Amino acid sequence: MRRYLRRTLAIARKELLHMFRDPTVMYMALGLPVVMLVIFGFGVSLDVDHVPIAVIDHDRSQASRRLVEAMVAGGAFENKVQLRSEDEVPQLFQRGEVKAALVIPENYERDVARHLPVQAQLLVDGSDGTVASIAMGDAMGIFQTLSDRSTGAALSQGPPIRVRFNPAMRSAFNFVPGVVVMILGMISTLLTALTVAREWERGSMEQLFATPVTRSQIILGKVTPYVALGMLQALLIVTLGSYLFDVPLAGSMPLLFGSSLLFLLGMLGIGLLVSVWTKSQLMAVQFSAMFGFLPSMLLSGFIFPVGNMPFWLQAFASLFPARYYLQALRGLMLKGTGLAILWPNFLILAGFSTLVLIFAVLKFKRRLA
Repeated sequence: MRRYLRRTLAIARKELLHMFRDPTVMYMALGLPVVMLVIFGFGVSLDVDHVPIAVIDHDRSQASRRLVEAMVAGGAFENKVQLRSEDEVPQLFQRGEVKAALVIPENYERDVARHLPVQAQLLVDGSDGTVASIAMGDAMGIFQTLSDRSTGAALSQGPPIRVRFNPAMRSAFNFVPGVVVMILGMISTLLTALTVAREWERGSMEQLFATPVTRSQIILGKVTPYVALGMLQALLIVTLGSYLFDVPLAGSMPLLFGSSLLFLLGMLGIGLLVSVWTKSQLMAVQFSAMFGFLPSMLLSGFIFPVGNMPFWLQAFASLFPARYYLQALRGLMLKGTGLAILWPNFLILAGFSTLVLIFAVLKFKRRLA
C-alpha cells in the first residue's frame, strides 16, 4: 500500500510541476474563473433599472405629478423627455431613445378622487423582450401601490407578495452558483483531457508505461492535482461572489465543498475518458466542450429552467451531474438547506463520479495502439 501511494504521489508531483511550468494552465484555472464571474455578475445581469421613459401628461395635475414621481422614485424608470402627443412615441422607440412611454389622460386626478378606474397607459417597446417584460412588471407594481395608497384600501387581488431567499430578486444570486458549475464543468474536463492527450501526442505516455505503475496509479496521479486546483477554483468563486455581490452562504460549507468535490471528480473522469478515446488535443477540446461546458451551461438549469424543457430533453439533462450540483449549490448557498433534503443530489453525484472513474480506469490501456 505504501509503495502504491508513493508511486501515485510521484505521478501527481510530475503533473503538478507541468501545471506550474505552463502559465496557460494557471490562467485558465485561476484567471478565467475571475473574469467569467465579473462578466456574469456585472455585465450579464437581468436586473433592469433606469429604463428611459417619455411622459405624456394630459392632466397636468398634482395627482399626475405624483404618478410620475412614483415611477422614477425607486430607480426602475428614468424620466427622459416630456411629450405633447402619443404620435411622437414611435419615433423615439425607433431611435432607441426611450423604452417606454407613460400616457396620463385628462381628468386623471378627478377619477382618482372619485375612486373610479383610471386609464393611465404605459406604452412599451417590445423589441427587447427582457426589458419590456421586466418594465411592465415594475410598472404594474407601482400602479398597484399608488392605487392602494390613494384609495386607502388593502390589496384586493390577493395577499401581498413576499420573496424568500432573494427578496431584491438580484440576478447575481442566480449567476454565482451557475458560474461555479460552469467553471468546474468546463475547466476541469478541458484541462484533464488536454494533459493526457498531450502525453499521447508527445510520446511521453510510452515512457510512463515503461515505469512500474498501474493504470489506477496513473489515473489517480493525474487527477489528484486537478482535484486540488478545482477545489481552489470553487473557493475562489464562492469567496469573490460573496464579497462582490453579497451572495449569502447560508448553508454548511463542508457540504458545499463536499458536493463540489463529488462533481469535480465526475467531470475529471469525463476528461480522462475523452483523452483516452481521442488521444488528440484538438479533439479533446471539442469533446470537452460537448460533454463539459454545454451541459453545465444549458442543461443544468443555470440559464434555462429544466422544467420548461420538453420531456425528452429533461430526461437527457438528468444524465449530467451539473443539474444536481446546481440544485445543491443553490440550496446550500441561498436557502441553508441541509443534507436531510439534499442527500439524493449527493448520492447521484457520488454514483456518477464512481462509475465514470471506474470506466476511465478500465478504458485506459497500457498500450499505445
